[in-house]
Amino acid sequence: MSVKIRLTRAGAKKSPFYHIIATDSRSKRDGACLENLGSYDPRANPAVVTLKQERVAYWLKVGAQPSETVAALLKKHQVAA
Repeated sequence: MSVKIRLTRAGAKKSPFYHIIATDSRSKRDGACLENLGSYDPRANPAVVTLKQERVAYWLKVGAQPSETVAALLKKHQVAA
């Protein structure tokens, strides 16, 4: 099993809100997750990102691969691998 850190969509139609999760790479976008690591609200001005930094660091340390979008968010918020 390989673990990915990626976004899962929540929120209403045309009003996206995302949860940042750790999940099995084979699961669906909005499927089961291993752990909720934070949230991302792109509609706020500026966009709001909340992270459980110690848990994100743990998952990166054990080999979880972030998606491109999550990697950009982590880089912007200076979460070290």
